Amino acid sequence: MIIDTTYLLPIARIDVKRDLLKAIVEGRVKIGIALEDVKVSLISLFELQAKACKLGVPAEFVVRAIDVISRTFNVVPFHRRDVIKASFEIYEHVRDYVDSVIIATAIALREDLVTEDSLIHSMKEYVSRNYGIRICLLYTSPSPRDLSTSRMPSSA
Repeated sequence: MIIDTTYLLPIARIDVKRDLLKAIVEGRVKIGIALEDVKVSLISLFELQAKACKLGVPAEFVVRAIDVISRTFNVVPFHRRDVIKASFEIYEHVRDYVDSVIIATAIALREDLVTEDSLIHSMKEYVSRNYGIRICLLYTSPSPRDLSTSRMPSSA
């Protein structure tokens, strides 16, 4: 399974709507997946750095995050021949090269891609039909914190 950059952001202390990695560790992912099964594109590390800089995250948080990611996950170089070829093909349809590389990494490794990126999701059927790769959201059970803050509709 390849994960999109968004899911790496909490490691650098950047808040996101869904903390996928925390859900995996807590066993709230609805499919059996372990952290050692997760792969990321090297370009996601660049993208994490760029987003953190733009948001004013201290450099030391980013350095630690990159170290954790590098030690924990299989980081796939974007300069692999198969990733480059697939990224150029995908770029014809997704005019964001970073997103093209992330999709191409999934294609090259023949792994599903988990993302919340709407641009990437717009390519879901094309990628599935042409490359046999699924682009999906990874659904999780609610965390205890989510349950404590959720509100049920009034029955009155």
